[in-house]
Amino acid sequence: MTIWSIVWKSLRHHALSTCVTGVCVALAAGLLMSVWSVEDQSRAAFTGINAGFDAVLGARGSKLQLVLNAIFQLESSPGNLAWSDYLDIQKNPNVALAVPLAVGDNYRGYRIVGTTPEFFAKSQYAPGKRFEVEPRGRFFDPSLREAVVGNFVARRLGLKLGDTFHPYHGLIFDEKNQHSETYLVVGLLEPSNTPADRVIWIPLEGVQKMTGHDPNAAEDISAVLVKLKGGSALAGFQMDMMYNKQGNRLTFAWPIGQVMAGLFDKLEWFDRVLALICYLVAVVAAASILASIYNSINERGREIAILRTLGARRLTVVAAIIMEAGSISALGVLAGFAIYGVIITGVTAVIRAQTGIVFDPFKFEPVLLWAPVALVALGAVAGMAPALKAYRTEVAEYLVPLS
Repeated sequence: MTIWSIVWKSLRHHALSTCVTGVCVALAAGLLMSVWSVEDQSRAAFTGINAGFDAVLGARGSKLQLVLNAIFQLESSPGNLAWSDYLDIQKNPNVALAVPLAVGDNYRGYRIVGTTPEFFAKSQYAPGKRFEVEPRGRFFDPSLREAVVGNFVARRLGLKLGDTFHPYHGLIFDEKNQHSETYLVVGLLEPSNTPADRVIWIPLEGVQKMTGHDPNAAEDISAVLVKLKGGSALAGFQMDMMYNKQGNRLTFAWPIGQVMAGLFDKLEWFDRVLALICYLVAVVAAASILASIYNSINERGREIAILRTLGARRLTVVAAIIMEAGSISALGVLAGFAIYGVIITGVTAVIRAQTGIVFDPFKFEPVLLWAPVALVALGAVAGMAPALKAYRTEVAEYLVPLS
């Protein structure tokens, strides 16, 4: 008999324990790959998305809150800034493009953001990619009550061209806070896989002059998206000094990617906790392989003795036991890819619903290579203890008559 035939026969004979142990390995593999993949894709996505801008200008406060509010549409605005502040930065010789934003309303829980046509016409949400509307649609006229609806919002709420709606005051949906204005849907954004997909876009003045808003703040805005000429680091440094160091009224969040990287650095301890949990699960899976095979060695003593009498060497038996442990781990790893697929698909759906950012469940990550190899190796190492016990099996002891 070949070593592989010995291993296969043993796996079939102990099918139940093989399956149970394989499930433990599968859970370890699925969790390990999912945690690393989600962490890597999250960091890449949130530090890489900037809506085509280099910085955000807003009221004095947290840079992170400002970026989350203006770029990712997740936080409330730290405060308003005057229209004159927008005009000042627009005239700055280092600025190639400045686009104002105004937030404060929603439609059935989805944020309504006021902006100018330049947001769609002059910015690129990714290199070489501009926001586009689906066929037969168009971008809003800034002088009319018109809206362009993000792809995700349109699908969730069933909005289509020609539909009308009433905005609601505040960022949290409350039926009692409906505005009287009616907006006409004139465009549906093509999917961009960015936070813009979760937003309803209307003219800037629509938010500023909405009934129920403070008339004294009719020209105030929430933030300004800023694109520097040539993405100049020197210009960004100078403006950072002007607004953040020398000034005390406004905040200049630059560069956007670095601001978001700071968020992940603060959450690094959480990643370590998740990694530790995954490692512990992997160790438990290896321990279950060891226990399953080790406890069966006594039952398999006669089988081992017969193999020895048929010419199998001690090292052949040892190799068969280690290969059996590695095979159980390998089968578990294969099942682990299915668990990984379920987890990463679910996480992708949740993150898209909450942020508009889409992960690629099928994107290759290094963890998809090293984690399976490490787990199979760990399983083989776990098989060494029962293999040593099998090595010490005395043939004469197990070949005595059973009756």
